[in-house]
Amino acid sequence: MALIDLTDFESDENYTDFLTRLGDALGFDHASYATTSLITGDIHGFTSYPEEWELHYAKMGMQRFDPTLRAAMLSVAPVDWQRLAKTDDFTRVFFDAHDFGITDRGLSVPIRGPYGDFGLLSVTRDCSKEEWRKFLPTVIGDLQMAAVNLHDNVLNSEVLPKALARPSLSKREQEILQWVAHGKSQQDIGDILSISHRTVEVHIRSGREKLGALTTAQAVGRAIRLGIIQPGQTSHSCNNITTHTQDISKNAIYGKPLMVRSR
Repeated sequence: MALIDLTDFESDENYTDFLTRLGDALGFDHASYATTSLITGDIHGFTSYPEEWELHYAKMGMQRFDPTLRAAMLSVAPVDWQRLAKTDDFTRVFFDAHDFGITDRGLSVPIRGPYGDFGLLSVTRDCSKEEWRKFLPTVIGDLQMAAVNLHDNVLNSEVLPKALARPSLSKREQEILQWVAHGKSQQDIGDILSISHRTVEVHIRSGREKLGALTTAQAVGRAIRLGIIQPGQTSHSCNNITTHTQDISKNAIYGKPLMVRSR
């Protein structure tokens, strides 16, 4: 296997090109990389699959029940898709996938980082069951190495980290959480902002959901840790928060790191 340098990759297109070249080098038809946000649960990544399949996959919400994703997320070892072939969800996904020329011979390689981050490299090869059985052991070591290097490169780049680590709160949600951090009640915040306390409650609930927090206190803590709000700062300067916190630290990214997209 030829070594493919990822250090200069700075765009989605470059990562997609890497997946294509990886597949060509090892004899796979398609490859995809995905990683999830532990805050939002969103799935981000790159793929060499046909765009028509990507759009169909997203439209049908297949990431919610795709067993090649779910099984890999619960595993520390590579997952041969043939282990999943008898499940109803596998049949459901690949009944559609076959219409787009996607085979059900595949492998998912999970990567777990030291900070709770998770990545997944998946590959497919259209071949017989016997050919697949003989072929897989010859490439699995290279795939595992490629998966680790790709995941590390992505998390150290500027391509995905902001999407992975920092949820997009509205200005109003930021403003209200800032006042909560300042010790104000919902009624107080409503009076300050000239809105009803019910509206304040709606924005707080929305902010909690985006931050993956069960309580308002958790939401405030995570918002501070991610640089979305500033301790001790009142909402009079909230308009400057987003600009002030554009540079997110690597620790915040790692502390919190397929709908799959590409191109």
